[in-house]
Amino acid sequence: MMWRTPEEEVLPTLEGLGIGFVPFSPLGNGFLTGKIDKNTTFGEGDIRSILTRFLSENIDANQVLLDLIGKIAETKNATPAQIALAWILAQKPWIIPIPGTRKLERLEENIAAADVELTEEELAMLNETLSKIKIAGSRINRVKDDY
Repeated sequence: MMWRTPEEEVLPTLEGLGIGFVPFSPLGNGFLTGKIDKNTTFGEGDIRSILTRFLSENIDANQVLLDLIGKIAETKNATPAQIALAWILAQKPWIIPIPGTRKLERLEENIAAADVELTEEELAMLNETLSKIKIAGSRINRVKDDY
């Protein structure tokens, strides 16, 4: 949801060749869980502490995305993370997100995303709205280079 560049050329090419796709960081390094805000601090060695996407001003700017998936999550009795994963799963059957986690409860939450069904109308609305949202901060650019 936060980096859609592969949709332009990579996904059509993969589909034509019959190759699957595993999105990197399908939960936006944890941002799409809805548990990160501008006051969140990251520990030493946590890559998010140096990525521009996690600067407080960019977290605030990207709140519009969380608001969008949060509204859908409420109607589906799901979490924002589950909506993000369900959206990916609904794109193509050969796109398989593998979110990382260190906690069993998050693993169970992520697995339950497979049971969240988004309607065609919800998917169309999400895709249209997502295409208009400009994500602030880069997924790879660093605030500092001494990581």
